[in-house]
Amino acid sequence: MKIKLGVIGFGGMGKWHALNAPRAGVEIAAVCDIAQEKQKEAIEMGYKLYQTADELLADPEVNTVILTVPNYLHKEMCIKAAEAGKNVITEKPAAMNVQELDEMEAACRKAGVFFTSHQDRRWDKDMLIVKKAYEEGMLGNIFTIESKLHSGNGYMHEWHIYKKFGGGMIYDWGVHLIDQILFMMPDAKIKSVYADIKNVLHEEVDDYFKIILKMDNGVTAHIELSTYILEYQPRWLAAGDKGTLIVKTFGCDGNIYRTGKLLEKLPPQITETEAGPTRQFAPVPPGGIVTEPLPEVQTDWVDFYRNVDDVLNGRAESKIKIPEVRRVLSVMEAAWKSAETGEAVLFE
Repeated sequence: MKIKLGVIGFGGMGKWHALNAPRAGVEIAAVCDIAQEKQKEAIEMGYKLYQTADELLADPEVNTVILTVPNYLHKEMCIKAAEAGKNVITEKPAAMNVQELDEMEAACRKAGVFFTSHQDRRWDKDMLIVKKAYEEGMLGNIFTIESKLHSGNGYMHEWHIYKKFGGGMIYDWGVHLIDQILFMMPDAKIKSVYADIKNVLHEEVDDYFKIILKMDNGVTAHIELSTYILEYQPRWLAAGDKGTLIVKTFGCDGNIYRTGKLLEKLPPQITETEAGPTRQFAPVPPGGIVTEPLPEVQTDWVDFYRNVDDVLNGRAESKIKIPEVRRVLSVMEAAWKSAETGEAVLFE
């Protein structure tokens, strides 16, 4: 079965799918959008155009759809597509909440169609470097992982600034950052969720959050995002008892740091430093810290579509399963509850 994709919503991500999915052998069968300027652009780019989702769903050539519409429309569009017999891919977040996702999954199961969510950040090179280090024990027993995403651009855009449309950064990037941590450690259970969520520049929706996940494997994951931190922090920090890993940016510049000489015993004397007299935090002597390059990984975002093709043709299981998507939404709901109460929420 060849994937013949209908793109519902021809905004930024709709165009991305239309331009990139063919690299995985996907045929773009049709696109639709209700906005005239996007319709004009689709025609200029040579795509078969429909003005409404209902028209596209009636096209027998389309066997799979990608929903790149505002978040609040995902449930409605997913159920319509399933009832029309189309396989369904939603952009993230798959749904506004767990209850919506359950209804969407039930509709797809009843219709006998495939259903998944485009969690493409599972193919991010920076995250896969940290995942490889975790899986291969490169840092020993990891006790903390920090995932930080900062921007100095400040204000969000279009429908993302409105709560009723499913705007805000937890729905936008938060779903990715949570999913990456859970994907990195799929067998670890979450003991508790604590969150601080703020509206720094936006009245209706969040533009800063800090989410802390305490895992039963001893790792505490810190996830922080801000649209208005003007000096960026490293994208990733992972620290274990055998080393520390830093990935500075999405460009994957960074290192693994290790102790060159085993620091078994601190010097007996107090050292005068810029921080004042201290022993524990005196400068490490020359040769005390050595660096190694980050591990190499190979990845491609359109491997998502290669996996969907394999699933539809019976060659593989989906790499993004609905129970995994549901777990992420559950963490998001726990984070909102924690931010509201100011207390950690016990989880799994």
